[in-house]
Amino acid sequence: MAIKANVVVIQALEAQIAELDARLLQQAKLRPEYLLLKTMPGVGEVLATIIMLETGDIDRFAEVGNFASYARCVKSAHYSNGKKKGEGNAKNGNAYLIWAFIEAANFARRFSDDAKRFFEKKKAKTNSVVATKALAHKLARASYHIFKEKQPFDAKRCFA
Repeated sequence: MAIKANVVVIQALEAQIAELDARLLQQAKLRPEYLLLKTMPGVGEVLATIIMLETGDIDRFAEVGNFASYARCVKSAHYSNGKKKGEGNAKNGNAYLIWAFIEAANFARRFSDDAKRFFEKKKAKTNSVVATKALAHKLARASYHIFKEKQPFDAKRCFA
């Protein structure tokens, strides 16, 4: 009986999620980059919408590093002579973008062989959290180039 009750709850939640997804896509003003973002591994309709809306105009970022920093995909530590001397404003940037890129990285490593290979290689050197963040950084950089060049995702270029 408990299992049946849980199944009913899951079905109700799935219906609510589907309705929210439909409403999101209906209300959002999608730009042409939306379809290009969906070519990235791990990025579906919702994550592409979030990345597109939270990024805004890509021309406000001078370089790819500025966008990666805004998306909170880089460390904010200050070094001098190889020694850590403090940290910058780690909360600076867009919290929704880092969430979206971490989610995309988790899906990408499950469904993309190139992403999984990169993740496993990085994980062997460090740990799972750092490897996930590194993969999210790769996807953030790739999305910058997708926005800037109006070209679909290229796995060879991203994971070379």
